Amino acid sequence: MYQASKTRYESMPYRKCGESGLKLPAVSLGLWHNFGDNGDFDNMVAMCTTAFDLGITHFDLANNYGPVPGRAEENFGKIMASTLKPYRDELVISTKAGYTMWEGPYGDFGSRKYLIASLDQSLKRMGLEYVDIFYHHRMDPDTPLEETMGALAQIVKSGKALYAGLSNYDGETMKRASAILKDLHCPFIINQNRYSIFDRGITENGLLDAAYTEKKGVIIFSPLAQGLLTERYLKGIPDDSRVKTDGRFLKAEAVEKKQAQVLALNELAQERGQTLAQMALSWVYRQPTVTSVLIGASRPQQIIENVGMLKNCSFSQAELAKIDEIVK
Repeated sequence: MYQASKTRYESMPYRKCGESGLKLPAVSLGLWHNFGDNGDFDNMVAMCTTAFDLGITHFDLANNYGPVPGRAEENFGKIMASTLKPYRDELVISTKAGYTMWEGPYGDFGSRKYLIASLDQSLKRMGLEYVDIFYHHRMDPDTPLEETMGALAQIVKSGKALYAGLSNYDGETMKRASAILKDLHCPFIINQNRYSIFDRGITENGLLDAAYTEKKGVIIFSPLAQGLLTERYLKGIPDDSRVKTDGRFLKAEAVEKKQAQVLALNELAQERGQTLAQMALSWVYRQPTVTSVLIGASRPQQIIENVGMLKNCSFSQAELAKIDEIVK
C-alpha cells in the first residue's frame, strides 16, 4: 500500500488563487497527455505518487483528455481508488468541459445542458463525489455568457464542485464573466491559460492584467511550449518525440523555425545552473499573478526535474532582456 512521503510539504511553495483561500502548489500535474490508451498504467501511478511525494497536490484533467476522450479521467479514477483515496482531502482535483465530447448538439461548447451533463459523467468516471475546481474550457460565441456562468454557479451550489474556473478566456470576457459570477455569489477563483517564453498571448489579450485587477488566480498550461522549451529538440527531432508520434500540437516546422532560439535559450539556462525546462518554468512562475504552472510528463523523472526549477525562480533584468532579445 502506497504511503506518501512525510516530507512532501517541506519544500513546495503554495500560492493563493487570487484573494480566495485556496492555495495551489507552484507546480501542478496535468493529465492532458500520457494518461489515455497510449499510456502504461503502472507508469501513470508512478507519476502521480512521485508528484504527490514532491508536494504536488493539484491534478488537472478535462472531460476529453485521452485518447480516447474520457480515458484520462477513468485512469485517474482507478489511481484514486487503488492508491490516492486516503489522501483525497489533501488533493485539489480539477476537470473541465467546453470542447467536443460526444456527438450531436449537446456535447460541446457552453450550454447549461452540456456542462452539467459533462460533469456528472466526469464524476462517474473518476469515482468522485465532487471536484475541487470545475472549468468552462473555452469561450462560446453562440451561448449567452449568463447561461454558461449560471451553469457554473448551479454546479457549485449543488456541491459537485467547490470552485469555478475559466479556461482560454480573454481578459475582457473574463471580466464580464467575473461580474456575473459575483452577482450569483459563485466562488470563481482561477483562470487556466497558455503562456510561455514563446507564447505571450495572455499579456496581449489582457487576461493577465484582468486577473490581477479582478483578484483571480492564473494557472498556466503549456509553459514548455509542448516540449519545445526542453532539451528534447536541441539536436533535431527524435523519432520517438511527440512531433513524430502526435503532431497535433507541435509540428516539425515549428521546431525547425525555433531551433536557433532554443539553442540560445539553452545556453542562458546553463549559465543560470538550470536545464532549459527549469528556466522556462521559472520564467513563467516569476509572475506574481501566476498561481501555478501545469506540467505534463511521460515518466516520473521528468516531474522531479521540473520541480527542480524552484531552486532558482529569480531573474536579473539583464537575463529577462536577453530572453526577450532571443525570442524577438
